[in-house]
Amino acid sequence: MIDKKFKIANKIFKSRLIVGTGKYKSFNECAKAIKISGADIVTVAVRRVNISNKNKARLMDYIDPKKITYLPNTAGCFTAEDAIRTLRLAREIGGWKLVKLEVLGDKKNLFPEMIETLRSTELLTKEGFKVMVYCNDDPLMAKRLENAGAVAIMPLAAPIGSGLGIQNKVNIRIIRKQTKLPLIIDAGIGQASDATIAMELGCDGVLINTAIAKARDPIQMAESMKLAVISGRKSFLSGRINPNLFGSASTTNKGII
Repeated sequence: MIDKKFKIANKIFKSRLIVGTGKYKSFNECAKAIKISGADIVTVAVRRVNISNKNKARLMDYIDPKKITYLPNTAGCFTAEDAIRTLRLAREIGGWKLVKLEVLGDKKNLFPEMIETLRSTELLTKEGFKVMVYCNDDPLMAKRLENAGAVAIMPLAAPIGSGLGIQNKVNIRIIRKQTKLPLIIDAGIGQASDATIAMELGCDGVLINTAIAKARDPIQMAESMKLAVISGRKSFLSGRINPNLFGSASTTNKGII
């Protein structure tokens, strides 16, 4: 198979790895990790990361928004109103219209609140935002989000920051088959093999923050995630063999001595 371009809202990106900017020890460490990851999209929690106060250290001083696409997100929002207000603020600060919507249901589990998420998607789309949506792995809700105008579907692999890896491969496969939108695994990745599995399932990309930022060596982990995403994509495009319960000899019996 010839690989198609990684396109979101009519913009083409080289890397299929999206990296978050939270939880690092410093902006400097964050910038180094992102550089070696090869990512050209980074998520920015508008409510938590300084991107406007010039009197304090700003993310923009370390990661140039002219070279890397900033994806403002609504981390920490628990209602549609808070999420919409946050993204309107992001638009005012940086003119950003490509955004990541995240409306959480509770502070313990951090699962998406899907009713509020769907309502937010509809309202933001009407305002001209290009909404990439963090959601659960429910194929029915994913389809509703697509119908509501989302530009990318971003189901969780496992709870945010848990590092548990992909817990429901079946639902991810179903979502993949039913949507033409970019499908990006968001939340729950723990190690490079998880990213590879996501790509082998046919996902278009992976968003990773905690697994890199909280690794013992974030810089090396960032590089491993880059290679894992590339490897997983190539594996998917190559087409795996059909699984079989029984063994199959590597060579034929023809001409056997």
